[in-house]
Amino acid sequence: GYWLAHYKIDGAYVPLPVPPESFAQVVRLLPAMGFAGANVTVPHKEAALAAVDEADETARRIGAVNTLVVRDDRSLFGTNTDAAGFLACLEEGAPCWRPDGGPVVLIGAGGAARAVAVALLDAGVPEIRIVNRTAARAESLAISVGGPFKVSLWPDRARALSDSSLVVNTTALGMTGQPALDLDLAHLPAGAAVLDIVYTPLETELLKAARGRGATAIDGLGMLLHQ
Repeated sequence: GYWLAHYKIDGAYVPLPVPPESFAQVVRLLPAMGFAGANVTVPHKEAALAAVDEADETARRIGAVNTLVVRDDRSLFGTNTDAAGFLACLEEGAPCWRPDGGPVVLIGAGGAARAVAVALLDAGVPEIRIVNRTAARAESLAISVGGPFKVSLWPDRARALSDSSLVVNTTALGMTGQPALDLDLAHLPAGAAVLDIVYTPLETELLKAARGRGATAIDGLGMLLHQ
């Protein structure tokens, strides 16, 4: 709403809480309700890809859509800005981090994780360790995206941090109203960076623990703003 007012755009930005079972139906009604487009957040990003009439290469590669555009003919176009938003957030929060600095640990295997994985691969990261409660979902991400992935079982998540240069939490764990992410950082190198895509609160328990280890801690607000 701030930017609409700042640039004197005649429009409104409104939240639409939609249950998963109604998502596709609501999306198809956006043109009839006069919407120019919509942003899509968890847990609907993967469902949004199936709901649009056309998606660009970025969205198809990530397997998820976070931006809907209503075209003049009332068809729906989908794209994904999460990968670009993540990289911009990382570069801003950890300017000394280098893609070739070591393995990256990715917590989660949902739509946001896929976007982060694509961004990291394009940046040239040599190894991405996916840690997810369901190993099959992590393996599915690795196969569909393709690249130097290694899947770590959830009980082994603490050891997966050894010699890593970056840890990214792409889950909702740690968000207000959600359980904290149970992750022991004892094996995290002191010079590593930790990015939590959660932005409510800005300092999650994960980021607090990361700072205590001497790591660079980055909250998710920058990713939201950049995407």
